[in-house]
Amino acid sequence: MKRTVFLVDDHPLVREWLANLINRQADLVVCEEAESAPQALRQIAAAQPDIVILDITLAHGSGLELIKDIKCQCSKTDIIVLSMHDESLYAERALRAGAKGYVMKKETTKKIVTAIRQVLEGRLYVSDRFSETLAGSLLQGKQPNASPIQELSDRELEVFGMIGQGVETRLIAESLSISIKTVQVYCSRIKEKLKLANATELLREAVLWHESQQTK
Repeated sequence: MKRTVFLVDDHPLVREWLANLINRQADLVVCEEAESAPQALRQIAAAQPDIVILDITLAHGSGLELIKDIKCQCSKTDIIVLSMHDESLYAERALRAGAKGYVMKKETTKKIVTAIRQVLEGRLYVSDRFSETLAGSLLQGKQPNASPIQELSDRELEVFGMIGQGVETRLIAESLSISIKTVQVYCSRIKEKLKLANATELLREAVLWHESQQTK
């Protein structure tokens, strides 16, 4: 019997590419797809797939929060994150949220299939480089030379990233299904953790960080 895979990505071409790759495997089949977190959660609860492959950044909702919600509703469903975001900042967060694997989109298609099979066998999948980083963080209690960005909570990091993309406060609130006041609270916490004096410094740092992520 084929194992079922559910795809969550807000880019249709990425979903099409993944579906073609997975459906060519003799033991795997894509059962359904979704482009947003709310849509995905509804469909996953009904479909109960063996594994979900999702992106961190979605047009509506948060990939990290979606991982937590899926694990609450479908505890037997495994999750792999496939994202453009650097694993050094997001992989450990994804694993803590409940994912069993993290693959960067720049990796080869062979590694994506390997990750799916490894996770379905009950094992974690991360790159060799991140495995070494994770082992070091466990031995030392935290990652060596950790940047202040890593001190941000998952939600604070999401808000920080959206600020860096130039998204207005109102739209951040709508995208994350939170109030404008809550977004402002997150901004205050971010400024405190990053030792930023005001909103102008917050915007500058967020833009610089977002640009740095695009070049990795």
